[in-house]
Amino acid sequence: MQLFIGGAYSGKRKIVRALHSGELNWVSSYYGHNFTDWKSYWERDTLIVLEGWEKWITKALLSDQNDDSIRQFFYSFLLELKEEERKTGNQVVIIMLEMGRGIVPVNKQERRLRDIAGWILQDAAKLADEVYYVWHGMNEKLKERV
Repeated sequence: MQLFIGGAYSGKRKIVRALHSGELNWVSSYYGHNFTDWKSYWERDTLIVLEGWEKWITKALLSDQNDDSIRQFFYSFLLELKEEERKTGNQVVIIMLEMGRGIVPVNKQERRLRDIAGWILQDAAKLADEVYYVWHGMNEKLKERV
C-alpha cells in the first residue's frame, strides 16, 4: 500500500500518475464515489487509487458514532484494503489531504474533522509500505518498504 499526503492542490494526483504507468482505477469522493463500493471500481491486474477521505470522514461525522468508533471503522477498512492487496497482488494507493498544519480551527466540527482525519492518516501511514509527502508538485519518500 502506498500513501500520498499533502495539502490541497499540492500535486498529489500528478505525482501518483507520474509514478504509475498504465491504467489507474480511481475511487474519489470528489466525483461522488462511495469508498465502500471500491471493489466495483477495481479491475483485475490494475492499481486502485482512493482519494477524498476528508469527505468520507465528514459524512461519518454526521452519524451518531463517537470519534473512536469512526476511527476504528476506517482502520478496519484500511486493513481490508491491505489484505485485498496481499491476496491479489494488485497495489492500493491512498491519497490523503494533510489538514491544518498545526492550525486549530475555531469551529468545533472543523476541529473534530481535523483531529479524526489526522488519526486516520496516522493509521494509514502505519499500515502503508511506502509513504510520500507532496508539496508544490514535488514529493519526498518518508517511508519505504523494508
